[in-house]
Amino acid sequence: MIQIKLRSFDLVLSGCSLGRQVRTRVEVVGTHMRKSSKWSTDPDAERQREDLDWKKGEEAMVNKGGHELLEILNVRVIGEGDKPVVLSHGLGTDQSAWQRMVPYLTRDYRVVLYDLACAGSVDPDHFDFQRYATLDGFVDDLFDILDALGIESCAFIGHSISAMAGILAAARRPQQFSKLVLLGASPRYINDTDYDGGFEGDDLEAVYEAMHENYYDWVMGFAPRLVGVDMPEAVQEFCRTLFNMRPDISLFVTRMVARSDVRGILGMVSTPCCIIQGVKDSSVPISVAAYFEAHLGGRTTVELLQAEGHLPHLSAPAVLAPILRRALSQP
Repeated sequence: MIQIKLRSFDLVLSGCSLGRQVRTRVEVVGTHMRKSSKWSTDPDAERQREDLDWKKGEEAMVNKGGHELLEILNVRVIGEGDKPVVLSHGLGTDQSAWQRMVPYLTRDYRVVLYDLACAGSVDPDHFDFQRYATLDGFVDDLFDILDALGIESCAFIGHSISAMAGILAAARRPQQFSKLVLLGASPRYINDTDYDGGFEGDDLEAVYEAMHENYYDWVMGFAPRLVGVDMPEAVQEFCRTLFNMRPDISLFVTRMVARSDVRGILGMVSTPCCIIQGVKDSSVPISVAAYFEAHLGGRTTVELLQAEGHLPHLSAPAVLAPILRRALSQP
């Protein structure tokens, strides 16, 4: 149990080990909580805040070429192999989520790691609310990184939101992707006629409200559910990266992802694809893997991962690693 001083009061975190970077971010959350149990509910005030943040983000990105973006998004290239493999993390994490996977890949591949613009490891002043109002902003970042690094063709491993972005990227630039490996992927999270996305719209509205009311409490309940197994170390790691995110950015991107729907794009994707689906994922029903297999335009294989939770790269790395290597080795 760790006790953290937040300005005029204390919060006690049970089962979540937080380092200095997280404490700093939690203090920001605590400041919001001390001033009000909610963020501003005045629509004009919220629009002014978002306009200001958008202007800051726009100014930060103006005239910045791909090479400066490499620094902003903390791009790293490691490994001894010649074949490039890009690892793109999911919402609520950062590139450190891949740390248990990287040793399995660096001997044979040149591994490219980066942080999404919404990650807590990226300066939030660089987050442009207009650019990232759709998945296209994250796709454009990926293209800018590949262009800056001179990568003409690569394999792409994307988790969750990054799986959706990878689908869009491969549809736009099929020649640049030799293989897609999609982990915990879904083309749409909300149920529709003859489609089980896993959530009803009302379910997600309750999630948004909980994030808005008290981000700290939401994280402490959400992280164990998404990890899905009794593994304190994985829960602690997920807590850390969730708390590192600025809460309004976290909510903004969560809403964007939830309303995204890339089902109409699947048939345009000719890149060979491997879908890695956990047998018990609270965010993605197992039927979604079959939907991908039936609708993707290229050769598609499905690997059912005998692990629980939405974050197997944190909670079951030894189970996931050989499947990743096998997926990358197959054409």
